[in-house]
Amino acid sequence: MMQGRKKVSVNDVIAMKGAEKISVLTAYDYSTSLICDRAGIDILLVGDSAGMVVLGYSSTAPVGMPEMAMFCGAVARGAKRAMIVGDMPFGSYQPNASVAVENAVQLVKAGCDAVKLEGGAEIIGTIKAIVDAGIPVMGHIGLKPQTSSLWEGYKLQGRTKESATKLVDDAMALEKAGVFSMVLEMVASEVADAITKGVSVPTIGIGSGLGCDGQVLVLHDMLGIYEDIRPKFVKRYAELSKSIFDAVSSYTREVKTGRFPGEPNTFHMSPEELDRFRKAKKK
Repeated sequence: MMQGRKKVSVNDVIAMKGAEKISVLTAYDYSTSLICDRAGIDILLVGDSAGMVVLGYSSTAPVGMPEMAMFCGAVARGAKRAMIVGDMPFGSYQPNASVAVENAVQLVKAGCDAVKLEGGAEIIGTIKAIVDAGIPVMGHIGLKPQTSSLWEGYKLQGRTKESATKLVDDAMALEKAGVFSMVLEMVASEVADAITKGVSVPTIGIGSGLGCDGQVLVLHDMLGIYEDIRPKFVKRYAELSKSIFDAVSSYTREVKTGRFPGEPNTFHMSPEELDRFRKAKKK
Protein backbone atom coordinates (compact mmCIF):
# COMPACT_ATOMS: atom_id res chain seq x y z
CA MET A 1 0.00 0.00 0.00
CA MET A 2 1.25 3.48 -0.81
CA GLN A 3 2.33 5.36 2.29
CA GLY A 4 0.66 8.47 3.63
CA ARG A 5 -2.57 10.09 2.58
CA LYS A 6 -1.49 11.76 -0.65
CA LYS A 7 -4.22 11.67 -3.26
CA VAL A 8 -3.60 8.91 -5.82
CA SER A 9 -3.06 10.48 -9.23
CA VAL A 10 -2.98 9.22 -12.80
CA ASN A 11 0.82 9.32 -12.72
CA ASP A 12 0.83 7.30 -9.49
CA VAL A 13 -1.31 4.61 -11.08
CA ILE A 14 0.84 4.43 -14.20
CA ALA A 15 3.99 4.23 -12.06
CA MET A 16 2.58 1.22 -10.19
CA LYS A 17 2.72 -0.94 -13.34
CA GLY A 18 5.31 -3.61 -12.77
CA ALA A 19 6.17 -2.21 -9.36
CA GLU A 20 3.09 -2.62 -7.16
CA LYS A 21 -0.26 -4.31 -7.67
CA ILE A 22 -3.22 -1.93 -7.88
CA SER A 23 -6.24 -2.51 -5.63
CA VAL A 24 -9.62 -1.40 -6.96
CA LEU A 25 -13.11 -1.77 -5.51
CA THR A 26 -16.49 -0.37 -6.43
CA ALA A 27 -18.15 2.13 -4.11
CA TYR A 28 -21.51 3.86 -4.37
CA ASP A 29 -21.98 5.81 -1.15
CA TYR A 30 -20.28 8.01 1.43
CA SER A 31 -20.08 5.49 4.26
CA THR A 32 -18.44 2.65 2.33
CA SER A 33 -16.08 5.02 0.52
CA LEU A 34 -14.80 6.19 3.90
CA ILE A 35 -14.08 2.61 4.96
CA CYS A 36 -12.46 1.58 1.67
CA ASP A 37 -10.36 4.74 1.61
CA ARG A 38 -9.06 4.14 5.13
CA ALA A 39 -8.28 0.52 4.20
CA GLY A 40 -5.85 1.73 1.52
CA ILE A 41 -7.74 1.02 -1.71
CA ASP A 42 -5.93 2.73 -4.59
CA ILE A 43 -8.92 3.31 -6.88
CA LEU A 44 -12.62 3.49 -6.07
CA LEU A 45 -14.69 2.72 -9.14
CA VAL A 46 -18.16 4.21 -8.99
CA GLY A 47 -19.56 1.51 -11.22
CA ASP A 48 -22.87 1.45 -13.04
CA SER A 49 -23.18 -1.90 -11.26
CA ALA A 50 -24.85 0.32 -8.64
CA GLY A 51 -27.94 -0.05 -10.80
CA MET A 52 -28.09 -3.73 -9.87
CA VAL A 53 -26.73 -3.94 -6.32
CA VAL A 54 -28.18 -0.66 -5.02
CA LEU A 55 -31.16 0.20 -7.23
CA GLY A 56 -32.37 -3.31 -8.02
CA TYR A 57 -32.26 -3.18 -11.83
CA SER A 58 -31.77 -6.49 -13.62
CA SER A 59 -28.82 -5.07 -15.58
CA THR A 60 -26.70 -1.93 -15.78
CA ALA A 61 -28.43 -0.65 -18.93
CA PRO A 62 -31.17 1.44 -17.22
CA VAL A 63 -28.71 3.53 -15.18
CA GLY A 64 -28.57 7.19 -16.25
CA MET A 65 -26.33 10.19 -15.73
CA PRO A 66 -28.32 11.72 -12.84
CA GLU A 67 -27.94 8.50 -10.85
CA MET A 68 -24.23 8.18 -11.65
CA ALA A 69 -23.57 11.81 -10.72
CA MET A 70 -25.32 11.26 -7.38
CA PHE A 71 -23.30 8.12 -6.61
CA CYS A 72 -20.04 9.78 -7.68
CA GLY A 73 -20.67 12.81 -5.50
CA ALA A 74 -21.36 10.64 -2.44
CA VAL A 75 -18.16 8.63 -2.94
CA ALA A 76 -16.08 11.76 -3.58
CA ARG A 77 -17.20 13.25 -0.28
CA GLY A 78 -15.94 10.19 1.57
CA ALA A 79 -12.64 9.32 -0.11
CA LYS A 80 -9.61 11.52 0.43
CA ARG A 81 -6.75 9.36 -0.87
CA ALA A 82 -8.18 6.93 -3.43
CA MET A 83 -8.56 7.93 -7.05
CA ILE A 84 -12.25 8.07 -8.00
CA VAL A 85 -13.23 6.72 -11.41
CA GLY A 86 -16.82 7.11 -12.56
CA ASP A 87 -18.50 4.75 -15.02
CA MET A 88 -20.01 6.41 -18.05
CA PRO A 89 -23.46 4.75 -18.16
CA PHE A 90 -25.00 3.20 -21.24
CA GLY A 91 -26.20 5.92 -23.63
CA SER A 92 -23.99 8.64 -22.16
CA TYR A 93 -21.20 8.30 -24.73
CA GLN A 94 -22.64 6.30 -27.63
CA PRO A 95 -24.43 9.14 -29.51
CA ASN A 96 -21.31 11.16 -30.40
CA ALA A 97 -18.05 12.48 -28.97
CA SER A 98 -19.56 15.85 -28.05
CA VAL A 99 -22.23 14.26 -25.88
CA ALA A 100 -19.60 12.00 -24.33
CA VAL A 101 -17.40 14.94 -23.37
CA GLU A 102 -20.35 16.82 -21.84
CA ASN A 103 -21.28 13.81 -19.72
CA ALA A 104 -17.67 13.15 -18.71
CA VAL A 105 -17.46 16.76 -17.53
CA GLN A 106 -20.58 16.18 -15.41
CA LEU A 107 -18.92 13.27 -13.61
CA VAL A 108 -15.76 15.28 -12.99
CA LYS A 109 -17.85 18.12 -11.57
CA ALA A 110 -19.54 15.54 -9.33
CA GLY A 111 -16.13 14.63 -7.89
CA CYS A 112 -14.52 12.04 -10.19
CA ASP A 113 -10.82 12.08 -11.05
CA ALA A 114 -11.37 10.04 -14.21
CA VAL A 115 -14.08 8.25 -16.19
CA LYS A 116 -14.41 4.72 -17.58
CA LEU A 117 -15.90 3.68 -20.93
CA GLU A 118 -16.65 0.20 -22.25
CA GLY A 119 -15.41 -0.62 -25.74
CA GLY A 120 -12.41 -1.09 -27.97
CA ALA A 121 -11.46 0.22 -31.38
CA GLU A 122 -15.05 1.31 -32.07
CA ILE A 123 -14.93 4.10 -29.45
CA ILE A 124 -11.37 5.34 -29.96
CA GLY A 125 -12.56 8.67 -31.33
CA THR A 126 -14.73 9.23 -28.28
CA ILE A 127 -11.90 8.37 -25.90
CA LYS A 128 -9.55 10.76 -27.69
CA ALA A 129 -12.12 13.55 -27.45
CA ILE A 130 -12.52 13.07 -23.70
CA VAL A 131 -8.76 12.87 -23.15
CA ASP A 132 -8.27 15.98 -25.31
CA ALA A 133 -10.76 17.74 -23.01
CA GLY A 134 -8.34 17.08 -20.16
CA ILE A 135 -10.22 14.20 -18.52
CA PRO A 136 -8.33 10.95 -17.80
CA VAL A 137 -9.98 7.82 -19.21
CA MET A 138 -9.88 4.22 -18.04
CA GLY A 139 -10.70 1.76 -20.81
CA HIS A 140 -12.74 -1.43 -20.49
CA ILE A 141 -12.55 -4.42 -22.83
CA GLY A 142 -13.40 -8.11 -22.68
CA LEU A 143 -16.86 -8.71 -21.29
CA LYS A 144 -18.81 -5.46 -21.58
CA PRO A 145 -21.78 -5.67 -19.20
CA GLN A 146 -23.63 -2.73 -20.76
CA THR A 147 -24.09 -4.52 -24.09
CA SER A 148 -23.04 -8.17 -23.66
CA SER A 149 -26.58 -9.25 -22.86
CA LEU A 150 -27.67 -7.83 -26.22
CA TRP A 151 -25.25 -10.05 -28.12
CA GLU A 152 -23.77 -13.21 -26.66
CA GLY A 153 -24.48 -12.99 -22.94
CA TYR A 154 -21.99 -13.13 -20.10
CA LYS A 155 -19.28 -15.40 -21.49
CA LEU A 156 -15.53 -15.72 -21.19
CA GLN A 157 -13.69 -13.59 -23.74
CA GLY A 158 -10.54 -14.58 -25.64
CA ARG A 159 -11.33 -18.27 -25.94
CA THR A 160 -10.24 -18.48 -29.58
CA LYS A 161 -7.27 -17.16 -31.54
CA GLU A 162 -9.54 -14.71 -33.38
CA SER A 163 -11.12 -13.40 -30.20
CA ALA A 164 -7.76 -13.16 -28.45
CA THR A 165 -6.24 -11.25 -31.38
CA LYS A 166 -9.17 -8.82 -31.40
CA LEU A 167 -8.70 -8.15 -27.67
CA VAL A 168 -4.98 -7.47 -28.12
CA ASP A 169 -5.74 -5.11 -31.01
CA ASP A 170 -8.36 -3.31 -28.92
CA ALA A 171 -5.92 -2.95 -26.03
CA MET A 172 -3.29 -1.45 -28.30
CA ALA A 173 -5.87 0.94 -29.75
CA LEU A 174 -6.95 2.05 -26.27
CA GLU A 175 -3.34 2.69 -25.28
CA LYS A 176 -2.78 4.74 -28.43
CA ALA A 177 -5.96 6.73 -27.76
CA GLY A 178 -4.53 7.85 -24.42
CA VAL A 179 -6.16 5.75 -21.68
CA PHE A 180 -4.16 5.69 -18.43
CA SER A 181 -5.33 2.15 -17.60
CA MET A 182 -7.79 -0.46 -18.78
CA VAL A 183 -10.12 -3.01 -17.21
CA LEU A 184 -9.99 -6.56 -18.61
CA GLU A 185 -13.22 -8.35 -17.68
CA MET A 186 -13.59 -12.12 -17.94
CA VAL A 187 -10.67 -12.44 -20.34
CA ALA A 188 -8.81 -15.76 -20.59
CA SER A 189 -5.77 -15.39 -18.33
CA GLU A 190 -3.31 -16.18 -21.13
CA VAL A 191 -4.71 -13.33 -23.21
CA ALA A 192 -4.81 -10.97 -20.22
CA ASP A 193 -1.14 -11.77 -19.56
CA ALA A 194 -0.25 -11.00 -23.17
CA ILE A 195 -2.12 -7.69 -23.06
CA THR A 196 -0.55 -6.73 -19.73
CA LYS A 197 2.93 -7.35 -21.09
CA GLY A 198 2.15 -5.64 -24.39
CA VAL A 199 0.86 -2.27 -23.16
CA SER A 200 2.60 0.42 -21.16
CA VAL A 201 -0.45 1.29 -19.05
CA PRO A 202 -1.77 -0.79 -16.14
CA THR A 203 -4.38 -3.48 -16.67
CA ILE A 204 -7.04 -4.04 -14.01
CA GLY A 205 -8.44 -7.54 -14.07
CA ILE A 206 -11.83 -8.86 -13.05
CA GLY A 207 -12.06 -12.56 -13.70
CA SER A 208 -8.93 -12.31 -15.88
CA GLY A 209 -6.25 -13.97 -13.78
CA LEU A 210 -3.35 -12.99 -11.57
CA GLY A 211 -1.18 -11.58 -14.33
CA CYS A 212 -2.97 -8.23 -14.54
CA ASP A 213 -1.41 -5.17 -12.92
CA GLY A 214 -4.35 -4.83 -10.54
CA GLN A 215 -7.68 -6.33 -9.58
CA VAL A 216 -11.22 -4.99 -9.17
CA LEU A 217 -14.30 -6.51 -7.58
CA VAL A 218 -17.79 -5.26 -6.83
CA LEU A 219 -17.79 -4.45 -3.12
CA HIS A 220 -21.21 -6.01 -2.51
CA ASP A 221 -20.02 -9.25 -4.16
CA MET A 222 -16.82 -9.65 -2.18
CA LEU A 223 -18.59 -8.80 1.09
CA GLY A 224 -21.34 -11.31 0.42
CA ILE A 225 -24.15 -8.75 0.47
CA TYR A 226 -25.46 -9.10 -3.09
CA GLU A 227 -26.93 -12.59 -3.57
CA ASP A 228 -28.67 -12.40 -6.95
CA ILE A 229 -25.53 -13.26 -8.94
CA ARG A 230 -22.46 -15.18 -7.70
CA PRO A 231 -19.76 -14.93 -10.39
CA LYS A 232 -17.06 -17.62 -10.33
CA PHE A 233 -14.31 -15.00 -10.28
CA VAL A 234 -15.52 -13.41 -7.03
CA LYS A 235 -13.81 -14.39 -3.80
CA ARG A 236 -16.10 -13.88 -0.79
CA TYR A 237 -14.10 -12.14 1.91
CA ALA A 238 -17.14 -12.01 4.17
CA GLU A 239 -20.74 -13.24 4.28
CA LEU A 240 -22.41 -10.07 5.47
CA SER A 241 -25.80 -10.95 4.06
CA LYS A 242 -26.25 -13.56 6.81
CA SER A 243 -24.81 -11.25 9.47
CA ILE A 244 -27.15 -8.44 8.46
CA PHE A 245 -30.13 -10.82 8.34
CA ASP A 246 -29.34 -12.15 11.81
CA ALA A 247 -28.91 -8.63 13.22
CA VAL A 248 -32.18 -7.36 11.72
CA SER A 249 -34.02 -10.47 12.92
CA SER A 250 -32.69 -9.95 16.47
CA TYR A 251 -33.72 -6.31 16.38
CA THR A 252 -37.22 -7.21 15.24
CA ARG A 253 -37.63 -9.80 18.00
CA GLU A 254 -36.42 -7.36 20.69
CA VAL A 255 -38.78 -4.62 19.51
CA LYS A 256 -41.73 -7.03 19.45
CA THR A 257 -40.93 -8.39 22.93
CA GLY A 258 -40.14 -5.02 24.50
CA ARG A 259 -36.46 -5.79 25.14
CA PHE A 260 -35.31 -2.83 23.04
CA PRO A 261 -34.68 -0.09 23.90
CA GLY A 262 -33.09 -1.08 27.20
CA GLU A 263 -31.84 1.15 29.97
CA PRO A 264 -28.46 1.79 28.25
CA ASN A 265 -30.36 3.19 25.26
CA THR A 266 -32.73 5.42 27.25
CA PHE A 267 -32.48 9.09 28.30
CA HIS A 268 -33.95 10.51 31.55
CA MET A 269 -34.85 13.85 33.05
CA SER A 270 -32.97 14.93 36.14
CA PRO A 271 -34.85 14.11 39.38
CA GLU A 272 -35.39 17.82 40.02
CA GLU A 273 -36.90 18.49 36.60
CA LEU A 274 -38.98 15.32 36.81
CA ASP A 275 -40.42 16.50 40.12
CA ARG A 276 -41.24 19.93 38.66
CA PHE A 277 -42.83 18.27 35.62
CA ARG A 278 -45.04 16.03 37.77
CA LYS A 279 -46.16 18.95 39.90
CA ALA A 280 -47.00 20.93 36.77
CA LYS A 281 -49.10 18.06 35.45
CA LYS A 282 -51.16 17.97 38.70
CA LYS A 283 -52.00 21.62 38.34
